[in-house]
Amino acid sequence: DVGKAVTDAKAGKIEYRLDKQNIIHVPIGKASFGAEKLMTNLDTVLEAIAKAKPAAAKGQYFKSATVATTMGPGVRVATNKYGV
Repeated sequence: DVGKAVTDAKAGKIEYRLDKQNIIHVPIGKASFGAEKLMTNLDTVLEAIAKAKPAAAKGQYFKSATVATTMGPGVRVATNKYGV
């Protein structure tokens, strides 16, 4: 349904999937959003991923997390707050 997809996109809903190496690439905002808004978005994304952890998944769920601009260097993010 195209109308629902457009409405969801305007509301800020995003979908994420794993690539072949089990890496999730997901946008958390634009550089113009400001640090506080970007941190809120990052927390929301990481919490959603942690909640989606399958019950059968064993061991460490997050190996690492990195935030980067499209062409910029990455900055590692501590994921121990999420308990997975």
